[in-house]
Amino acid sequence: MSTAEKSNQSNPELPMGYSPVPRGKLANAVTCLEMTSRPQLREASNSAGLSLERMRTPDLQTYRQLFRAIGEDWLWVSRLVMADEALKATIGDPLVEIYVLLSDGRQAGMLELDFRQPGQCELVFFGVGKSAIGTGAGRYLMNHALSIAWAHPIERLWVHTCHFDHPNALPFYRRSGFRPYAFMIEVTDDPRLTGVLPRSAAPHVPILE
Repeated sequence: MSTAEKSNQSNPELPMGYSPVPRGKLANAVTCLEMTSRPQLREASNSAGLSLERMRTPDLQTYRQLFRAIGEDWLWVSRLVMADEALKATIGDPLVEIYVLLSDGRQAGMLELDFRQPGQCELVFFGVGKSAIGTGAGRYLMNHALSIAWAHPIERLWVHTCHFDHPNALPFYRRSGFRPYAFMIEVTDDPRLTGVLPRSAAPHVPILE
């Protein structure tokens, strides 16, 4: 069971109505989705120039550069604040598979799959860069993610997305065969105020100092 799923079970229910969020914090509406059988893959509209390359035991700097390049505008921050030794142990684990999407040889997306829980796979990180959005690169990457995941002896593949992600993220996951099974609210420090991300990141999310 993931940390997110544990927190969902251990925390009391939120009260009905509005709950104030302190300034400097972010409240993120999270949707958890899963699939329990291999889905039918949808055709990618354009895969010209695209390829997928596995990052085997990447060094921390290379990994974090890719993570930031793909996730900064969606407020991906967890790997940037994770302690070096913890991150090294995670991305160096043979049951964690990390891939970089290449478009004509240039980094255009990333995929991270976690098989550390027997019989399950978490689609931990999935995203394409700004220039690749709407080009078919996301479908190409998802088809590979599903093929790789279900080539392992798993019974469940799961992912979570949030309202800070691209507005098409949730419909895209559902079209790919994932089904929603839980909602969560995540409250965190705003990384643009702590200095982890620049203030220009995620302009669609207001900053309240």
